[in-house]
Amino acid sequence: MGVDYLHIGIFGRRNTGKSSLINMITGQDISIVSGVPGTTTDPVKKSVEIFDIGPAILIDTAGIDDLGEIGTKKIQKSQEVIHRVDCAILLIAGNQFGDYEVRLIEQFQKDEVPYLIAHNKSDIDKIAAITKNTIQQHCQAEIIDFSTINPADKERLIAALKQIVPESAFQKSSLIGDLIKPGDVVLLITPIDTEAPEGRMILPQNQTIRDALDNKCIPIVVTENELADFLKLGISPALAITDSSAFGIVDKMLPEEIPLTSFSILFARMKGNFEVFLEGTPSIDRLQEGDSVLILESCTHQNSCDDIGRVKIPKLLQQFTSKELHFTVVSGLSELPSNVSDFSLVIQCGGCMITRKQLANRLKLFVTAGIPVTNYGMTLAYLHGVFERATAVFGKKRGK
Repeated sequence: MGVDYLHIGIFGRRNTGKSSLINMITGQDISIVSGVPGTTTDPVKKSVEIFDIGPAILIDTAGIDDLGEIGTKKIQKSQEVIHRVDCAILLIAGNQFGDYEVRLIEQFQKDEVPYLIAHNKSDIDKIAAITKNTIQQHCQAEIIDFSTINPADKERLIAALKQIVPESAFQKSSLIGDLIKPGDVVLLITPIDTEAPEGRMILPQNQTIRDALDNKCIPIVVTENELADFLKLGISPALAITDSSAFGIVDKMLPEEIPLTSFSILFARMKGNFEVFLEGTPSIDRLQEGDSVLILESCTHQNSCDDIGRVKIPKLLQQFTSKELHFTVVSGLSELPSNVSDFSLVIQCGGCMITRKQLANRLKLFVTAGIPVTNYGMTLAYLHGVFERATAVFGKKRGK
């Protein structure tokens, strides 16, 4: 849930009213409100529809000034949230603005997170001119003086928030909209193996089917075992999309004139790292004996013998390169290894369970360090010798 939602982080010191702000925007008692500093521990998430903005997830974080060993851990978790949000609200109160806030602003700027500053509890103590001047010495962010107990201030805050929301939050991303036209047949090849969830399809498959329908196309879904029977019907799809693990089989069966790609590659393009992946994939040929490869899974799931990231890709990579390679797997949004330079290649999953911003920040460290980055779909296409075919379709957009 919430992958395509706008993620908004609420940051600030203890008892500035972060939890009250969440409750004001949602109109519900979601976050615990207390006069005792440090009540909020782990980040609390709440999905909400914000008028004129759309579906969003509000994230309530612990105070950035928390104390003690546990407090330090809370602060660390709050700082980690910055990497995952699309925009932020920095909450202050009582005209307190100092090193804590400056460090947050520096992190916002480093991660390119748009933000505004809200001075809460204006019913008790309005923001002073000297506080505004101090803030403006460090940033040009908009400053809002408001109170969470004043209903009228909610609309003022949301209006200010709307001004900092990234344009991408208002754009409906389409996986295949520029590759097909109304009336086209879109063929989806979806293997049903031990990796497939019981009684349902995985998110990329579901989302692609819906996208085909939204673009007034005719989606046809088969497994790789039914592909031959489908081809006998004489129907010529405008686009074929397969699970990356079936590239080897599908490429041999599907006529060359039918454009072919995979769900993972489609998601790589939608998430915004497509050119990075295209450039990084051929680095597979340069892997040497003993090199380390980092596998990034953006979701957590039960492993199986068919696991694409932990089993299939490592096995195929070693067969393809004839080299003994070392693999490290990081699941979900867990902390990345500190020894970035130890890796010769990073392979990211399709990223269907995280946002565009989260994926970009996750890969930024490696891209900056000059380490080649690719993704599951492009890796498997390369290993099966269909890389050119699987990416050629994006240079032949059909439009509408």
